[in-house]
Amino acid sequence: MRPVLEPLAEYHSIDDDELAARFMVARTLPVETTEGELEDLWKEHEEAMEEFRARWEERPAPGDIEETSPNLLDLKLEIARKILRECTFCERRCRVDRTREDGFCRVPIKPRISSEFLHMGEERVLVPSHTVFFCGCTFRCVYCQNWDIAFRPTNGVYVKPESLARVIRHRRSQGAKNVNWVGGDPTPNIHYILEVLRRLDVNVPQVWNSNMYLTEEAMRLLDGVIDLYLTDFKYGNDECAERYSNAPNYWEIVTRNHREADRQCGLIVRHLVLPGNVECCTFPILEWIAEELGTDTPLNVMPQYRPEHRAYEYPEINRRPSADELEEAWEKARELGFRYYRL
Repeated sequence: MRPVLEPLAEYHSIDDDELAARFMVARTLPVETTEGELEDLWKEHEEAMEEFRARWEERPAPGDIEETSPNLLDLKLEIARKILRECTFCERRCRVDRTREDGFCRVPIKPRISSEFLHMGEERVLVPSHTVFFCGCTFRCVYCQNWDIAFRPTNGVYVKPESLARVIRHRRSQGAKNVNWVGGDPTPNIHYILEVLRRLDVNVPQVWNSNMYLTEEAMRLLDGVIDLYLTDFKYGNDECAERYSNAPNYWEIVTRNHREADRQCGLIVRHLVLPGNVECCTFPILEWIAEELGTDTPLNVMPQYRPEHRAYEYPEINRRPSADELEEAWEKARELGFRYYRL
């Protein structure tokens, strides 16, 4: 029997086809136009999102879905396309026209996919998970275990949105419990993901597997589309974030986005225990989650760190976490009262 977590009740209902996935509900909501200036489109978006929230309260089933055109998902896609020309999907805020040049992530407008498959190694409540691994990332983690795809954004293959939609439909028929957008990081590819979902005709939960270094605009686009945030909460302070991931203003950005993700839908927070960083990172993260999101928040305090990529250049993290460090992390979660901390 599959594990079921009470805080993820909506996610489970979508997986069971009792509740329509959010992206499908977004396709039922009419909008007046998808043309015009970005500021005007955002106003239209906010009005449509009010309608979305009211519709969501009705708990629509997949059989209740009647698509209209143009709809809220179409509008989100058009906004994403406009943002792409002065890109602010992530908090690097490069503002480059990605149809013409690269930003920090160097992800092309037609993103490359490294692999897609039914993943059995994710959290038990998620497997089998249809993982779609994008090349490219908004971070530069010195210990990255997926450096071969994260730092080589043109390594994979471009898959047409309609083709990936067909693959997703097939994976769902094989037993996939969700679509798991991951990388690298999926953030540079929001426009592409929305295009895929516009063409997808099967009810399946959408999982955003990310470092959460998104802008507020990007989070607004994901609202009403994503059913579960699977977050990677790395650091408890800005100093470690800049040293190990070149991620300025990390704490303010990532805590803001965790609050917003929690408001939108279900949430699972991952935290990879780094050697020597339990007190400066693990403890502050757990304390913040307990205070701000609550101890019912599902956590995965993970022991899997191993020194990869350029970790050898940083002696303090050029080892695995010790058994004592891991036990300290898990004990802290227990002391704070978390119900789930090793998913």
